[in-house]
Amino acid sequence: MTEKPRAMRDALLERIWMAMAHDERIFVVTADFGSPVLDRIRADFPERFVNVGIAEQNLINVSAGLSLEGYTVFAYAIAPFITMRCFEQLRVSLGLLSTVRPLNVNLIGVGAGYSYVVSGPTHQCYEDITLMRSLPNFQILSSADHVTAAAFLDRCLRETGPKYLRLDAQPLPVVYMPESNGPDLQKGFHVHRRGGPVALVATGYMLHSALRVADALAQDGQSVGVIDMFDLCRFDRGALLDELSEFKGIVTMEEAFRGRGGMDAIFHDMFAQEGLRLDLVSVGVEGEYRFELGSRTELHDVAGIGVDGVTTSVKRFLAKVGADNMALANGLLE
Repeated sequence: MTEKPRAMRDALLERIWMAMAHDERIFVVTADFGSPVLDRIRADFPERFVNVGIAEQNLINVSAGLSLEGYTVFAYAIAPFITMRCFEQLRVSLGLLSTVRPLNVNLIGVGAGYSYVVSGPTHQCYEDITLMRSLPNFQILSSADHVTAAAFLDRCLRETGPKYLRLDAQPLPVVYMPESNGPDLQKGFHVHRRGGPVALVATGYMLHSALRVADALAQDGQSVGVIDMFDLCRFDRGALLDELSEFKGIVTMEEAFRGRGGMDAIFHDMFAQEGLRLDLVSVGVEGEYRFELGSRTELHDVAGIGVDGVTTSVKRFLAKVGADNMALANGLLE
């Protein structure tokens, strides 16, 4: 049976609503941001729901206070506002405080990357991975479909500490079947395709782009691996390195600024620490703000992360990796 795409926020909020019926510790706080499922939560559990208004700084402080009183808190707002408008509160009230006090605050940020295509750069979100990675104690969970987003609830209920759930605003194609309960949260990544000398490692929306790039390359008889990185902080490093050891080169793909401390930095740092000599290419938004309007495909093309452009870049990378391997085999490279 085919699973129909759903909005990530609806899938996650529905699971939260169900959990609230038997867990009185769960509290939901929103910054004047709604959804049909949120209306259900407000109606059924009014004593554990607060709308603080358009006041994200207050959202974080109220959430921290509720968590100190023993609640598992879900704070819900638009992604750029829940990460950037209240960054000092995230740092002090959640990052610093969680070092000395047990907290369980889960930030639900809707609108990662170019999700809000017609709203422009004020509502789009390319900096959040960089910002949230800079905060110790935070987890960053980045889903590629609604099944994964719903599965994040298990981590939120099981583990204390502040977490940032990075959700797309649009329903995306389903990549995990519900009967599987989503990917392995403990591992933090999922291998969708194996084979070839290069792996495309993507997060969020860009997993779908990676799969399309892989399909385009397959039509030309070229094979690449595809890996979904949905946990950007606590992934199983050893297991990921074992998977990457099968490849000669890695392409990171993120709907975020390239070369500014995002997912590409995770791999640069990991390779340096492990002494790995894998070629690495980073695909991400070029570092400037743009004000063009258009479809997500059109915006991606302008930003340098469109499927056609990435496919061409990966083809060049495959050729380089192949040439380097040939030279290595002939003793021309050390």
